[in-house]
Amino acid sequence: MSVTQDIAATWRRPRAVIRKLLAMGQREDRALAFLFAACALIFVGQLPRLQRANTLEQQEWLAMGAKASDKVATFQAEIAITGFAWLLVWPLLFYFIGGLTHLIAKLFGGKGSFYSARLALFWALLASGPAWLFHGLVSGFIGPGPAQQIAGVIVLGAFLLFWSVGLREAESNPEGTAP
Repeated sequence: MSVTQDIAATWRRPRAVIRKLLAMGQREDRALAFLFAACALIFVGQLPRLQRANTLEQQEWLAMGAKASDKVATFQAEIAITGFAWLLVWPLLFYFIGGLTHLIAKLFGGKGSFYSARLALFWALLASGPAWLFHGLVSGFIGPGPAQQIAGVIVLGAFLLFWSVGLREAESNPEGTAP
């Protein structure tokens, strides 16, 4: 299956998909690709929110008599900072979090590896990518309020569900074979 089909399948059968990914063998390049694709999706999901904030702030700036070109430079800086964070800082933190969760799982009898714990985390991020994009659209078009909070709960719930199921499978059955 392609990655997009695996993402859709994760929303229906997360345990089966992570089991299949673990059965493919240890491939750090695949895990890294999942991580960077997830971080890129999350970054793209942030753009509508940033654009909305910029538009609202630009209207305030123009009302106060400031030049629009000053706000454009600020908006470009916000995009650059957000991109830097999601494409460089967060991947490093996710590697650390993946390793830490493996160590914690090992304390409770986990039999997996650092790779399997990282894969579970990275796949949960990528599989919850559509929810991140949805949250970004809600944040950009509707703005703060109950709809944005509900979208945030969907993102958090999907991510935590996929990660917990994936980590449990990775630590109890690291090779992805049937128990």
